[in-house]
Amino acid sequence: MEKIFVKPSKRYGSLWIYKNEIVSDISNLYSGTLVKVYESKSNKFIGVGYINPKSTISIRLLSFKELTIDEQFFRSRIIQCKQYREEFLGLKENYRLIFSESDFLPGLIVDKYNKCLVIQILTAGMENFKEMIIKILDTIFSPEIIILRNDSHSRLKEGLKLEKTIVKGDLNEFPLIIEDDIKFLFDPLHGQKTGFFLDQRENRIFLKNLITKGEGLDLFCYVGSWSLHMAKKGIKITGIDSSQNAIDLAKENAKINNLIDKSQFIKADVFDYLKWEIKKDKKYDLIVVDPPAFVKSKNEKKDALEGYLNLNTLAIKLLKKEGIIATSSCSQHVSDYDFYEVIKEAFLRNKKTGKLIYRGTQSKDHPILLSMPETSYLKCLIIKLFD
Repeated sequence: MEKIFVKPSKRYGSLWIYKNEIVSDISNLYSGTLVKVYESKSNKFIGVGYINPKSTISIRLLSFKELTIDEQFFRSRIIQCKQYREEFLGLKENYRLIFSESDFLPGLIVDKYNKCLVIQILTAGMENFKEMIIKILDTIFSPEIIILRNDSHSRLKEGLKLEKTIVKGDLNEFPLIIEDDIKFLFDPLHGQKTGFFLDQRENRIFLKNLITKGEGLDLFCYVGSWSLHMAKKGIKITGIDSSQNAIDLAKENAKINNLIDKSQFIKADVFDYLKWEIKKDKKYDLIVVDPPAFVKSKNEKKDALEGYLNLNTLAIKLLKKEGIIATSSCSQHVSDYDFYEVIKEAFLRNKKTGKLIYRGTQSKDHPILLSMPETSYLKCLIIKLFD
């Protein structure tokens, strides 16, 4: 391994080392080169990882110990991830197996959907181990299908191409998973992210156990993951999404759960639909607001906050007296405080206030590393309108 020296740092526990922290000349190193990192003045060992001289985050650490990064290292790490989810959290069939930095495997995401594994490789360093990782996962889990979803645009910054590939099995039929007695079909090859949003599992189930009746609206409904939990509890739900593929799958999921009479799904722009409903003076007992990330970088944060504010201001206008809104942000650059303030302002713009019932985050199989606040991204607030 190359030996790299960096400036002294008080950020103990972070797996990221930025380019401006590096003292050594790294200009001749290839992206993905394994390195040992030392503090420049004390020669203290910091960790082992891989480097990308072209990236602002130039080094991503794999361990704080002097380990050999080989097949045994990855096998051990992956088994630890499996044990954490299955033995400690009690998840058996469907879960996020590997969550990048949070599992000390930066640049690697793996979701397990029964006999289907979906892999995302985000960095040049992890790309170098792609074949090894696939082999280890195949040996441990013996899945019927393995899919590479390497279509995140963060790969372009790493000098990597975008690709979506089935590396084992076929996708003649979509995978089917069960979440708290609701069945879901989804598309792991062409759907959003890895096909399904496991990170909202606990928030969906909390809301499901809270409600009993009424009429609801699910904005950015995707394949109906919030909608059908609500319909199962007796809510007459309408799901809105701009993707026809998502709407088609949501309708199919309603059918296989025998919830067609309790749900409808409409292809529409969410902002346009909200404005139409406001003009009609429509009111709902429950509204779910779960948009995709509005911000990909710190430079976009101001516009993103305005987007969240406008969206939630419109949604709150449609709430009945004592209605409930479950609103989320999956933008990592929007903090808990930022989001709380945005939702508070959205209520104020409607000359309303609310009681916070629940404050949620990402599901436990998406662990948050205390020393890396960047691993915390999902915010979910469930609020009851106080009139």
